[in-house]
Amino acid sequence: MKLPLALSLALIAGTAPTLAIEQNCRFIQARAEREACYSRQEAELAAKRKPQPTADTKYMDTMQQMRREDAEVYRSLRGICRGC
Repeated sequence: MKLPLALSLALIAGTAPTLAIEQNCRFIQARAEREACYSRQEAELAAKRKPQPTADTKYMDTMQQMRREDAEVYRSLRGICRGC
């Protein structure tokens, strides 16, 4: 009995800020301001929906940076030891 109640409260609490933003934009009289409000709202929602970078992505970025640095070091070493 408590579980469905808790789930419904969580759903309501999770959607309340979004509904408040939509209602605020809806009551703006000036068309340009209302459209600007809607575009800001879309940007905020898109930012919330954007997946957070995972550890794998961070790891791959780090590895790519290390490979670039290694390539630069190898190039500089080739220039030093030409006559050896």
